Amino acid sequence: MNLLILIIIFTAVGGVFSVMAASVFLLLPDKQRSAVLPHGISFAIGALLAVSFWGLIPHAFEEIKPDQFQSLSGTILAGILGFFVLEKLLIWRHCHYGECEAHGDDEHQRHEHSHGHLHDHGAKSAGTMIILGDSIHNFVDGILIAAAFLTDVQLGIVTSLAVAAHEIPQEVGDFAILLASGYSKGKALFYNILTSLTTVLGGVLAYFSLEDLHDSLPYFLALAASSFIYIAVADLIPSLHKKTDMKASLEQIVLIAAGVLLICSLHGLAHNL
Repeated sequence: MNLLILIIIFTAVGGVFSVMAASVFLLLPDKQRSAVLPHGISFAIGALLAVSFWGLIPHAFEEIKPDQFQSLSGTILAGILGFFVLEKLLIWRHCHYGECEAHGDDEHQRHEHSHGHLHDHGAKSAGTMIILGDSIHNFVDGILIAAAFLTDVQLGIVTSLAVAAHEIPQEVGDFAILLASGYSKGKALFYNILTSLTTVLGGVLAYFSLEDLHDSLPYFLALAASSFIYIAVADLIPSLHKKTDMKASLEQIVLIAAGVLLICSLHGLAHNL
């Protein structure tokens, strides 16, 4: 079979398949899903931080020379600050539509809180941020899958399956974030599928211009990591502090740890394949 066709098929497996597998979360009854949703946010924090610090950042540093370490670290810092500015612009846009605290829309905030949504406006934009961050991350995954196929077909197949395996738990967390940010089930599924297609885009571009993309790859990885770190630390963790009782706090800690351990385990498994 033509190598390009194989890359398209298996980047789709690595991206779209993982979204469809994770979408089982959306099939839960509304009441059950609302009960699970806060736990999904905690799990997503652990998964996003683990993907960043255990996967993306180490891999980015492996791809560069020591004299580039400072520029790569600067990219991570610039990414975090850039996402802060982007979120400010998103919040400013919400305010101009009468949705910010300055306009005293307390009833709207109580309505969101009663449905388990993240009613903080920084958290509202987490949905947009996760879509952007996922698009970058999936694009890089596509490049990695294509690079593996160009090295060896069997390696490419194993790499695509490993990508799908570590993406599924992360996509469950993404669904939780999008639903908590006010997205409907249909929109959450649509945007997750849309971002997953950037895996195919990355694979196809890598097939035609891998040498040109190779030098930029570590910086794509760094930007994806900075987006996930920002979402977890700036948007999601503050929402957990709204529950202060001991039971809820322990549940949050356990689920964050579970997200970290699962992603790290999957990365370890993929590394040993």
